Amino acid sequence: QVQLVESGGGLVQPGGSLRLSCAASGSIFSINDMAWYRQAPGNQRELVAAITRSGITNFADSVKGRFTISRNDAKNTVYLQMNSLKPEDTAVYYCNLKVVGYTRREYDYWGQGTQVTVSS
Repeated sequence: QVQLVESGGGLVQPGGSLRLSCAASGSIFSINDMAWYRQAPGNQRELVAAITRSGITNFADSVKGRFTISRNDAKNTVYLQMNSLKPEDTAVYYCNLKVVGYTRREYDYWGQGTQVTVSS
């Protein structure tokens, strides 16, 4: 079994910054893709950013140039650095990890979600 723990959310003023973290623990052989999604009230969950095992990144158009995603495989952790935050970035943010277990099968895991609120 694998557990994901997210941290770093909170309330920030427009133009501010936050850094989200998502740490995985448990029966982990390796982790393939890591990603962050978000869901605002009344909206569908959307992909914010993703990073492959080789470090290739992908971002939603709405966050390009403001957000960066990174990973530390030694710590089984993915980060989302959010700069120049806007009120429309307000949402619950979820990490998603494609975890390879010791059976070499890949499993899809989600974090519990962390609230990000951008408001003055």
